[in-house]
Amino acid sequence: MTTEITSINELQKINPVFGQLSFDNHEQIVFCNDKDTGLKAIIGIHNSVLGPALGGTRMWNYANEWEALNDVLRLSRGMTFKSAITGLDLGGGKAVIIGDAKTQKTPELMRKFASYVHSLSGRYITAEDVGMETKDMDTVRDVTPYVTGISESRGGSGNPSPVTAFGVYMGMKAAAKYQFGTDKLDGKKILVQGIGHVGETLVDYLTKEGALVQIADINQSRLEEISAKYGATIFSGDDLYTADVDIYAPCALGATINDGTIYKIKAKVIAGAANNQLENEDTHGPILQERGIVYAPDFLINAGGIINVYAEIAHYDKAEALRRTENIYNTTLEIFNFADLNKLTPQKAAMAIAQNRIDIRRKENAK
Repeated sequence: MTTEITSINELQKINPVFGQLSFDNHEQIVFCNDKDTGLKAIIGIHNSVLGPALGGTRMWNYANEWEALNDVLRLSRGMTFKSAITGLDLGGGKAVIIGDAKTQKTPELMRKFASYVHSLSGRYITAEDVGMETKDMDTVRDVTPYVTGISESRGGSGNPSPVTAFGVYMGMKAAAKYQFGTDKLDGKKILVQGIGHVGETLVDYLTKEGALVQIADINQSRLEEISAKYGATIFSGDDLYTADVDIYAPCALGATINDGTIYKIKAKVIAGAANNQLENEDTHGPILQERGIVYAPDFLINAGGIINVYAEIAHYDKAEALRRTENIYNTTLEIFNFADLNKLTPQKAAMAIAQNRIDIRRKENAK
């Protein structure tokens, strides 16, 4: 006798990993637990056709394990397409550590996490993400060579955030060119949501060009610091999604473009650093397109960070990494044109091009 499954939640309880909506034929998912250090982590390897799966480690105080699993699945999948669209010989992976980075992160916890990374023998290479700093990557490097973004004094490329911000800036200028007919941002009203390392550097680029920048963040003291430093205006409205701006730049966590926000957005361009900005790319991408809002695919324009840390693997210099990151401008325009020609959303166009590169390499590998 079989029982009928009446909801997605019930399906996920029966199939807690493969039944996840975010599961997309991931190759490997590793659950890491250590009682002594308190480590609870998940490593997701989505695809390794193009090369080893590289992606940062995020430490976040998730509400529950389901939320953490969903995040690592979405993030690792995004890394696959990010590397593919930028021409890197890397696959897609990501890791999340469940906990408060400010109070629960210790050198012992990071070393234990590093031992799990090392056990994968290079299938996954980690790097810095939310809740992590360069010094944490140095601690990981004490245990395993499978880490990037270590300090320059140890032969690494350092914090990738400035290069990530540069790529977002290039992608934003390309999106402005497509939507407004010019890539000049002086006088444009731009709202930057999230002013961490990447968001701050983006604010720096924008204010230097003469953009009218507003900033939003959950940390009030951080807002006041960045406002004073760059002359940016702190957003004071009740709902930032209804802000009267030209460009919205989500630079915090993902899924800010969802059923509850998508029809409020007044900006004509969305271009930011956050991963997985569209909660549902199948529905929210087309809605943005119908509303005349240009969406710069996040996994393309925020790829500067991975381009930068890839330099530690591929042995090309910083100047080459910056050149590749600057080329995000051209690639973004190419994506918009490809989308128009093929009647696709920019997100789907970018994914199609990335997937084609993966498919070609898979066929080559099979010979």
